[in-house]
Amino acid sequence: MPNAIRIHQHGGPEVLKWEAHAPGTPGPGEALVRHEAVGLNYIDVYHRSGLYPLPSLPAVPGLEAAGVVAEIGTGVTEVAVGDRVAYAGVPPGAYAEMRCIPAHRLVKLPEGIGCLAAAAMMLQGMTARYLLKGCWPVGPGMSLLIHAAAGGVGLIVCQWARHLGATVIGTVGSAAKADLAAAHGCQHPIVYTREDFVGRVKEITGGRGVDVVYDSVGQSTFMKSLDCLRPMGMLVSFGQSSGPIGLMDPSILAQKGSLFLTRPTLMTYTARREDLLAHAADLFEVVRSGAVKIEVARTYPLAEASRAHRDLEGRKTTGSSVFTL
Repeated sequence: MPNAIRIHQHGGPEVLKWEAHAPGTPGPGEALVRHEAVGLNYIDVYHRSGLYPLPSLPAVPGLEAAGVVAEIGTGVTEVAVGDRVAYAGVPPGAYAEMRCIPAHRLVKLPEGIGCLAAAAMMLQGMTARYLLKGCWPVGPGMSLLIHAAAGGVGLIVCQWARHLGATVIGTVGSAAKADLAAAHGCQHPIVYTREDFVGRVKEITGGRGVDVVYDSVGQSTFMKSLDCLRPMGMLVSFGQSSGPIGLMDPSILAQKGSLFLTRPTLMTYTARREDLLAHAADLFEVVRSGAVKIEVARTYPLAEASRAHRDLEGRKTTGSSVFTL
């Protein structure tokens, strides 16, 4: 019987258990996928801890993987047995050797993109796509600030935004991470442990502020992110790795320059299949052209998911990390 990582209760990394888990047979509209690689993302931590509770327990976490279609149910037209596929988003269940998933959530992999790279890029890369093209139309002459610029989403955003002609500013936690971000298109890396990033952003932009801030950190950066924006700029809050933001008086947005605020999710931006395919196509295009390079910084056996979660929460990872099977 195949194995999977299951959680029987919310908690720390120790609740991730490697257990026998039958994937079942695909029902109508479903496909059975044999995974070759599984993505590691910070939202997995939220699901494990209960910050974003899973629908029920016990449960198999994970929102991203790549592999080969082993079997299809009745009515499936999107994929065929033997297709190389990848996916990112709900329903959870990716931390498994095999799983059934609605076929309309699967994307066929083009030539030149392997399963390891696909598992490293689908969720983070399509997130970068909606950030840069959905939440705010980034293009030449624009400036942006991306927090956690050396992280998985951050490195993709830096490269893609530079390809689009924007000025890219990013915050990082160390000099080594600053070098990494700079090597991936971040023109102005700021080590936030040594510098006030609000002051540096204003200095870099000549006092104007940036057009858009992408903030996945949350509690510790939220208010300062607002201070980095030009009047009528946009704060895109798409994560909270430092903790929940809490209650906020909307009048603060007026006081700080008639600012805009959005809290998007990939699930909303790719809910329709045509939108999912558009996001994936744009991502595959910039990767295959070389404008965005996907580098798997670290791999873990899926059975060692607890170790991977400890490293992720301890900020020991950079770029993309992937589970192998």
